Amino acid sequence: MGKLTSLIRRAPRRFSAVVAMIAVAVIVPSAVLAWGPIRETFTIANPSDHVQFNSITDNPNIGDERNFVGIREATAPNVWKDDITVEPGKEYYVRMYVHNNAATSENLTAENVTAKFNLPTTTGKSLQVNGFLNASNVGADNKGNNGAYAEVYDHATFNSTTDFNLDYQEGSLKYENNAFGPNGTALPESIFTSAGAKLGYDKLDGKIPGCFQYAGYVTFKVKPQFAQTTNFTLAKTVSKHGENKWTENYVAQPGEVVDFLLQYKNTGDVRHDDVTFRDTLPTGLSYVAGSNTWTNTKTANVPVTTSNLTNGTGINVGSYLPGGGAYTIFSAKVAEKDQLACGINTLVNKGKVNTGGYAVEDTANVTVNKECKPPVVYNCESLSVKTISKTQYQFTTKYLIVNAQFKNIVYTIKDANGKVVDTKTTTSQTPYTYTQNTPGKYTVQAVLSVTVDGQTKTVTSEGCKAAFEVPKTPGDITVCELATKKIVTIKESDYNETKYSKDLSKCADTPVTPPVTPPVTPPELPHTGAGDNIVAVIGLGALVAGVSYYIASRRALGL
Repeated sequence: MGKLTSLIRRAPRRFSAVVAMIAVAVIVPSAVLAWGPIRETFTIANPSDHVQFNSITDNPNIGDERNFVGIREATAPNVWKDDITVEPGKEYYVRMYVHNNAATSENLTAENVTAKFNLPTTTGKSLQVNGFLNASNVGADNKGNNGAYAEVYDHATFNSTTDFNLDYQEGSLKYENNAFGPNGTALPESIFTSAGAKLGYDKLDGKIPGCFQYAGYVTFKVKPQFAQTTNFTLAKTVSKHGENKWTENYVAQPGEVVDFLLQYKNTGDVRHDDVTFRDTLPTGLSYVAGSNTWTNTKTANVPVTTSNLTNGTGINVGSYLPGGGAYTIFSAKVAEKDQLACGINTLVNKGKVNTGGYAVEDTANVTVNKECKPPVVYNCESLSVKTISKTQYQFTTKYLIVNAQFKNIVYTIKDANGKVVDTKTTTSQTPYTYTQNTPGKYTVQAVLSVTVDGQTKTVTSEGCKAAFEVPKTPGDITVCELATKKIVTIKESDYNETKYSKDLSKCADTPVTPPVTPPVTPPELPHTGAGDNIVAVIGLGALVAGVSYYIASRRALGL
């Protein structure tokens, strides 16, 4: 392409107008270009009666001549395509078909036949090559029409998944036809400029008669160029200590020592300098001092006297050409059982390799199982009270039990004074129906009992406490029943002062009177002034009573 660039740079000023025209006709967005322009078409049976290029639609060699630019891989069969995916190291042909469609009987020759190619010098994932073919007397016939300058065009596309450019292979540009033979004749690289390159039949004089006999092909070769890449890989694996059986996941025991392997390879196109390994150990793995070595094709098992591999500094293992590589090995110890969490512990070890500002990471896992007793949970979460009737209420307790066995729920009912009036126990896990006939305000608290390892555990909470009220019936009153010392509700019409008292304090708990021990009669009554008077009074009362009894009995007998 150096020659092509210099040709463009040396283009004389008189071509400036043509360059402007080509800038419009050639350098246009690839999405706009296809074959063109729209023109009259012909067939083999009915060729043109005037000078016209590439307009026969049933050409046995290429099909529709309007699609006259094609590409193919240099070593592939002679099958031309409109687009192709390029690969590194391969070369590709670009072809332009040239055919004056005028019938032989018309004896019409195209003048100043010129070919041009827009070969992009840009870089991208899709590059379009545009071909242009023109003559100065397109339309000339035997009826007096001298024709005029006209041009046809078509394109083909090179594609790739990565950026590339197209490099013209110097000396490959030629024109083939029946006169020049299969080896063809060389064409100037001006074909890649606005000037183009003159074609011809037996010499490059711009003259091409009509008919297949005088058709030809312009061909040249290109090679895709891909940017050199800094590609490399890292593979991280783990093994039981000393066994060298490398895997991405190893099942270890608490306290076991394992080995880790980090393998680097230069898979790019350029040399890598200062290749540096690093490793990040997770909680649960600790570096074994003095266990780190590294190896490449020139050295083996080079010891690393520091712990730089795992402390963030890293170890520098030198420079490597494409295809080269190195690896490093070190050991780590798994945490003891008491330092691990219950269940499956997945310890993810991350390795990294850096060079030239790029980095690649990979991981290997150590899996450790710590068996633990399952957690035991028993919570009393809430208690709700639903009124069923005037005296019946439904207690519903919500609770959470994990790895324990339900035993029972104890409901403690208290009155408005905080006195326990009832205790109910249920072994059913369904709502409990409770009956209370005495009107008043009450609270109920649920205590959940469970069995854990053969032992009974109880639990309650503020959420497992609720209130309810037994309403009074109109005309009822709450009184103290004197005989039973219980607070009861009766109809006000049944109230009797000898049976009931409206003073509820009379039903308050009374202390139990201790038994009285009979006094021992002393041999001599004590002489204590006030005591003598009391005795005297008692003795006088007895005497009066006796006399009265005697008189009454005598009257009864009629004496």
